[in-house]
This record gives sequence, structure tokens and C-alpha cells, in this order.
Amino acid sequence: MSEHQLTSKNDASDGEHGDPVRSDFIRQIVRDDLADHRHTAIRTRFPPEPNGYLHIGHAKAICLNFGIAQEFAGVCNLRFDDTNPAREDPEYVAAIQDDVHWLGFEWAELRHASDYFEVFYRSALKLIEDGNAYVCDLTAEQVREYRGTLTEPGRDSPYRGRSVIENLDLFQRMRAGEFADGARTLRAKIDMASGNINMRDPAIYRIKHVAHQNTGDAWPIYPMYDYAHCLSDALEGITHSLCTLEFEDHRPLYDWCVDAVDLPNHPQLWKTLPAAGLKTRPEKPRQIEFSRLNIDYTVMSKRKLVAMVAEGLVEGWDDPRMPTLQGLRRRGYTPSSLRLLAERIGISKQNSLTDFSILENCLREDLDASAPRRLAVIDPLKLVLTNVPEGHVETLRFPNHPKNESLGTREVPFSREVWIERDDFMEVPPKGFHRLVPGGEVRLRGIGIVRCTDVIKDGERIIELRGTLDPDTRHGMPGADRKIKGTIHWVSAMHAIAAEIRLYDRLFNVPDPDDDSDGKTYRDHLNPDSRRVVTGYVEPAAAIVESETRLQFERLGYFVADRRDHRPNAPVFNRSVTLRDTWAAAMKIRLFTLPFLLALMGASCAPSPRSAAVDASSLVAQPTAPRTSPAPSMPATESDNPVAASPLKQIAADKVDYSCKINADCAVKNVGSCCGAYPACVNANSPTFPNQVKAQCAKDHRMGTCNYPVVHGCECVQGKCSNLTGISSGNSVR
Repeated sequence: MSEHQLTSKNDASDGEHGDPVRSDFIRQIVRDDLADHRHTAIRTRFPPEPNGYLHIGHAKAICLNFGIAQEFAGVCNLRFDDTNPAREDPEYVAAIQDDVHWLGFEWAELRHASDYFEVFYRSALKLIEDGNAYVCDLTAEQVREYRGTLTEPGRDSPYRGRSVIENLDLFQRMRAGEFADGARTLRAKIDMASGNINMRDPAIYRIKHVAHQNTGDAWPIYPMYDYAHCLSDALEGITHSLCTLEFEDHRPLYDWCVDAVDLPNHPQLWKTLPAAGLKTRPEKPRQIEFSRLNIDYTVMSKRKLVAMVAEGLVEGWDDPRMPTLQGLRRRGYTPSSLRLLAERIGISKQNSLTDFSILENCLREDLDASAPRRLAVIDPLKLVLTNVPEGHVETLRFPNHPKNESLGTREVPFSREVWIERDDFMEVPPKGFHRLVPGGEVRLRGIGIVRCTDVIKDGERIIELRGTLDPDTRHGMPGADRKIKGTIHWVSAMHAIAAEIRLYDRLFNVPDPDDDSDGKTYRDHLNPDSRRVVTGYVEPAAAIVESETRLQFERLGYFVADRRDHRPNAPVFNRSVTLRDTWAAAMKIRLFTLPFLLALMGASCAPSPRSAAVDASSLVAQPTAPRTSPAPSMPATESDNPVAASPLKQIAADKVDYSCKINADCAVKNVGSCCGAYPACVNANSPTFPNQVKAQCAKDHRMGTCNYPVVHGCECVQGKCSNLTGISSGNSVR
């Protein structure tokens, strides 16, 4: 593959073609550098450490690094920064390569920091010879004591004054394996009084008698990450070294190492690389930092993810509840949906927390357009149509997708006995229930109108329904167009295939599992309902699909044939995402209570004298993890959904006198987690509208769907926040 080419393997569900040119501060820097002829070609890299599986935060970095290279006709390397062999494993290396390919990207060259160990060693000798490094015998605890604090300068190590000759001798003996682990380090000689603690003579080499996955026992010393990372960038000619904000304070050290070693002007340091087949084009890279991706109801600390796997809190790195790319893939997320998420959240220098629903909506949007439809029942109740002859079988033809004829049609068998969802029948229905009831009628999808005539029970449990099919309402008959409010789905009992259905939900039941202010840890916030396994029934055309085939089970949600366990004769499906945001519905239900509404408005709106103050801790509702919600009738109408008919607006108008002020700038910085729900967003001087959400927030962050809270007498309705001229009452914010 030419180094001037980069490919993106877009799958069939990719909807990115024809998008406008992307613009953010990093892309603008790249454009300016090319316009000013600072570079003739763009080179980036994705440099993971192979000490764990990649998570969704890495997906943002992958899309950025490979995307920049692709957009500017450059190249992007995949480099493993494998400088800590004690924590690294070939399993992680293979998984990372698999993840990058799965996301749709191809690297120009596969590199390892270990490819450059000899260069790092020679460069360290140069630093010693130039008086820029010394061997230090302080223990790790003593180093911390000498380093100083944020308000006090550090103290020089007593070994800082060693001569060049002594330092060279000691470092070469370190290389020979003469000293025990931790006995000595090689430290850069910079400035112990620097206001940046990273510049207070950081260690650049330590002794570790540990075998390396690539170099074996050849090295008893290993370079520190900050030292190896920047020199690796320089050796590969990386023009723009893109990293997350926590490395911003490390940038002075990054630049110091690159300048002090000066690889472009000292070819003797790297002359062995071309001979080993590694193209080398030393150049000074520019480090640029951006905000990492943080999502609520999630932890992304590698340490915590490792602990959850080790303690059996999850079922491995690819558990579909995990935020790892392997887990998301097994859950049914598509490469397109994750690339869409990266595009939606954008690139900035401001840390923020992204609402989990934005991730889910990206998947819904992708699968709505691409996933074939199938019939399935996950909580089955048998319905026997007594006026249909026993043994009757017929084959119907259903479209695979209601909006995409190119996906074709399939055969669906129908017989006298069918399975329906238990939630689609109620003996004593509430007002607005438009499904099956005793003596009531409902339309069976694609069949006709049926009436329930008998309810068979075993004690209090309903075990079977009996009813009749109105033959005059069959397709092509005069009564086929008879109006009826409810339509439900079904599966022929004679032909149904039993399937294991795994109903996955969010792994944690609070937005910030890392918050330990209440004395609890993330372990205490694990959602007990994050995984439920049931036995359901699917139509034959669903059972025979291949592993990783994504489907919409009509009226139930999007599901995927499990990557590991699915077999045509023993199908296993994982729920990827519900058709609707059930967590948002739970939040709305919580908001029905007037005390919470008053508390929320009192804290985040400019209150009238009648409004009561409230502690900030009461602002965020903690919805209990939702179970599978009852399937809506087909088509679902607002009247079918009690949540959609929320009386919140009228409650607010009648009970509370207020004038909300929502700071749109705050919303931009806190997209998905703020925008009026928290006190920090309140700014009466901001250019906002009372009781309305400024549409510019949606424009700036290309939210895609409306995720603002149901507060201030405003409601999000179905559709996109696409009205950019003001406040929409139709398809944006009401």
C-alpha cells in the first residue's frame, strides 16, 4: 500500500458520503500548516499501549487520527507504545488491530516503540554526553520527596552532579543488567524549580528485568513513556501528534526531549532503522491536545475495566455491557454508528460529559436505515384462532425493510396458533390501551383483525388466549381497510424457533459511577438489570442469519446475532438498543412529581419570590434501570404512549412562576449533560430566551436528536434539532 493512500472500508450502512467538509481547531491547524508550506504531506499515528482492550474513547482518537490523514491525503500509522512489558500482552495487540480494521481504517505502517529501543538507548547516551541526563540512585519514595509540590520548588538530587564519565559508566552497566530492579534510574537534567512538575528532572529510563513480547530478554532497562513516545513520533516523521488533554502539561517535556536529542541532525542515532526495513524520516512533530470522550453511565478507566473483568463483575472484555470496542461490537454497534458519534460530538479543548443517549441515537439512526426487519416474541403468550382450521398453514410475503425495497422480501409462515407478546394483552386495561383485551379487537400484523373470545388461566396466570380472525379483513378483502387503533406482531407457533434473547442495558444505574462523594464506589452502582436472559421465539428467517447480523425485531428493538454463541439451530440474540430511549422516559416519569419539578426549577431558573431554593445534589434524577418496556402498537401514536402525553408543561404553567435563563455557551461546553439542567448553566446575562433552548447549541454540536431535559416548560419531541434560526415547535424543541 502506498504511504500516500489511506482507505476507509465503509460498510453498507455507512451514511457519511457527501458530508460537508469538517471543521474544528485541529483541522484548521492542519490547513494552515499546509497553506504555509510547513509540511508537504500530513502524517499522523494512533499509538495505543497494548495493556488492555480499546474502549469507546479510543474510537474518537482513531477516527480523528485516521480521519485527518484521509481528509488531507496523508498517512496514519498504527504504533504500539510497548515500553512497559510487565503489563502488555499479545492478546491486546491482536484485539487492537482487529478493532481498528473493524472501525473501517487501514494503517500505512505497523510500528512498535520496541522497534526503536536501540535508538532510544543511543539517544540517552547523547543526552548524558551533552550534560542533559544523569543516573540517579534515589528510591521512588525519595524522588517524590525531592520533587516538591505545586507551590514549592523541588530539590536537586544528590546525584545530579555526577560527571559525564560516571553517568555513562553507570548507564552502560544498567544496560548490561548489572543492577537490580529499581536500584537506579536515568533522569533528564532540566529544572527542579520549574513550575511544571513534569519538567523537574523526570525519569527517562528504569531498570526492569522483564521479558518483552517483541525483544525477549534483550533489554533489562526500558524507556519511560514520555521519552519514548515523542522520539517515536519524530522518527516516523509525524507532523501532528494528536493526544488528549491530560498530556497538555507534558507537552514542554515532549518538546524538550525532541529538541535535546535532535534526531534530524544526528543520523548516527537512527541509521540502523532503514537497514532493518523501517522507513525513517526524522522530523519535529507538533503535539496538539483535544478533549477525550467521556460518556455518562460508564467508566473508562483502564484500571477499573481490568478490575471488573478480573473480579467477574462482567463476563470478559467483550461483554456487551462493556464500553470496550469488542464489547460494543458484540452488543451490535456498527462501525458507522461509532464514526457518526465521533462526528457528532466534534473536537474541542473543553472536557465534557456526553449523554449516553447520544451514543444510542447514533446506533438507532444507522440501524433504522439498514437493519432488516424480523418478527420475534420475547415474552410469549399463545393465541389460538379457533375459526382457523387445525393444520392450516399459509405463507405470506413480508418486506425486509419498509423504506428500502432493495432489501427485498421474505416468506413468513402463518398458522392457527401464534405467539404474541404478553404485554400486548391486558384483562383490565388502562385508558389509552389499544392492544388486545377480552372481547376487544386488534390487527395482527399482515394477517387481519382478531377478536379475543376466551382467556385461559392456570391459577392467576394467563396461559393462553383464544379468539377469532375476521376473514373479511384479510389482505385483498373488502374489510381489509377497516380502521382499528392497535396493531401487534406475532410468530407462528408451529414454525417458531426458540431463541435465547439477552436483554442488555446500561452497566451502571447512575450517571457518574466514578463519583465516590457518597462513600460508594463504582461497584456499588452496577445496574442489577443490565443483563436479563429470556427464551423467546423468532420467525425462521431470523434464526438462519449469520453471526453479527443486525436486525430490528419489530416493535421490540434492534438486536444482533451473537458473535460467539449464535447458531442457526440454537439462535442467540443480543439486544443492541431499544426502539425508544427508555431512560429518558424514566426521567420524564420522575419529573411528573411536583416536588422534584419545583426543586429543579428553583435551582436552574431565575426564581420568583414563590420559588424555593434547593441543594444542587437534587438536580439530577436517578432513574431506576428500565426493564423491557411494553411494545407500542403499530403504528405507535402519541396517545399510545403515556409518556409522550406528559402534563408537565401545564403543571409548570399552573404551579410555578419563573423565568428560565439557559446559557447556550455552557450547553456547547457541556453538550449532552448540561444545557439548562444544572446551576452552572444559569446565566441571566447570556443571550437566551425565557423557557426556551437556543437552537444554536444543536447547530454547533450537530446533536442529531434532541437530548435536552424536560424542564422549563419545554419538551423534546421526536425528530432532529434542525431548526437553526430559532426555536422550533415542530421538529426540535417545543
